[in-house]
Amino acid sequence: MNTVGQILKAKGSTVWTITKDAPVSEALKHFADHGIGSVVVMDGEVVAGIFSERDFARRVGLLGKEPEKVKVEEVMTRELITVSPKQSVNACMALMTEHRVRHLPVFEEGRLVGILSIGDVVKDLIEELQFMVKQLENYIQGMR
Repeated sequence: MNTVGQILKAKGSTVWTITKDAPVSEALKHFADHGIGSVVVMDGEVVAGIFSERDFARRVGLLGKEPEKVKVEEVMTRELITVSPKQSVNACMALMTEHRVRHLPVFEEGRLVGILSIGDVVKDLIEELQFMVKQLENYIQGMR
């Protein structure tokens, strides 16, 4: 099973961020422009939270608020569930399931170094299963 660090090495460590006082509409533009489902919210150089599609749906969309008039800080998730590059994909799956989150910011020595999404986790699991199937096929064919 891979670690978070191995996944980040393969996918890259780009993290899209936004300032806490930006309008929600700006975050939505990031989602659309970059094909992402969350942005890390910054207060200067400090991580203040995360804003996701789920935050938008529940705290803006359902309440009929105008995205241009609401600041990200007002509707972001402040309590971050984070991981380190050394954690396993299994540990990340457990955290995502337990806390019902789809994105895990990755910190190393107090510094934001990446973000792991549920899509990254699923992709890694599929690749691992495909590898195991191939190994089993090779083993079975070698027995013939």
